[in-house]
Amino acid sequence: MASFSNILNSYWLWREISSKLNLSNPVYKYWKDTPHIKLNNKYVFIKKNTLPEKYRYIEQELTDLSGYMPVRYAADQLNINSHVFTYEKMRLYSNFEYKYVNDVKFVNIRRFFTEHGIKCSKSSVMHLGKIKDLEITLESRFYNLDGVYGIVIYD
Repeated sequence: MASFSNILNSYWLWREISSKLNLSNPVYKYWKDTPHIKLNNKYVFIKKNTLPEKYRYIEQELTDLSGYMPVRYAADQLNINSHVFTYEKMRLYSNFEYKYVNDVKFVNIRRFFTEHGIKCSKSSVMHLGKIKDLEITLESRFYNLDGVYGIVIYD
């Protein structure tokens, strides 16, 4: 399974934390023992079990994002336009599971990869698209999704 689909297994969405605790947006920057990451220069995630002691109680109420990615980040990693995940009329839309957390749409990449038997390493480059548009080489692995769309993994 793609390593990028596992990145949020250990993180909470900052937007959810700040709204539940009614905290100002940049306060996490001042928590020295609370690592965070930023995806697509837009979404901030706080490492699980590192919130300051007085806020730890909130972790029981937060949404588990294991296997999920924000739609735009997932689209960037799969080298496809994010409209595939945003419009129900798109052919591949129903192949994915979605979750909304504080108005941020997430897509379950882990489930998609597991269901289609797609395997790749941390350094793999992926391209999801119409089969006719994919560049399939001898060094790549190709997965046919539905006869029209496929995914190529370049190691």
